[in-house]
Amino acid sequence: MKFCSECAYPVVLQIPEGDNRPRYVCAQCETIHYHNPKLVVGSIPVWDEDGRIRVLLCKRAIEPRHGFWTLPAGFMENNETTAEAAVRETEEEAGADIEIGELFSLLNVAQVHQVHLFYLARLRSLDFKAGIESLDVQLFAEHEIPWEDLAFPTIRKTLELFFADCVQIKESGAGFGFHTHDITHPMRIASLPKDS
Repeated sequence: MKFCSECAYPVVLQIPEGDNRPRYVCAQCETIHYHNPKLVVGSIPVWDEDGRIRVLLCKRAIEPRHGFWTLPAGFMENNETTAEAAVRETEEEAGADIEIGELFSLLNVAQVHQVHLFYLARLRSLDFKAGIESLDVQLFAEHEIPWEDLAFPTIRKTLELFFADCVQIKESGAGFGFHTHDITHPMRIASLPKDS
């Protein structure tokens, strides 16, 4: 940040009185500009056909991680709830109509100043198609998921937790849990998938 959004005067990075972190402060009007983590919100769109569970994934048509697979998700907008953001992102990226369920995972990605939230969701139909930010959308059973070609650690962790819960549900009849996890390692950048 270079200029104040209130008066357009240059800002300086300093620790304001009574604070403990550097902030951008306007040198003229003294407005403090806080930079806070962004919310990335998405869904786990599920198609359950006679106990055969498949999850809808999108192949990214944009950077970062162009050509890699992800759950439909994106930055939350102002004036919407997290559940509304999950539904909107699923419609935009996968053209899918979902019934939103419970919040399933909350993943802190502190090194990039983000918090990722994923909701359970039920696909209402198999009528889906790639949106403008997706090259392709497909349903995957657990053994079909392109684990090495997933876009982000938060996607991999959420899918691992989801399928682990599916096993427990089959074995004990318990429901899905709510999971929190901290992603503390930077993402290793792999080369593009062979078929991208």
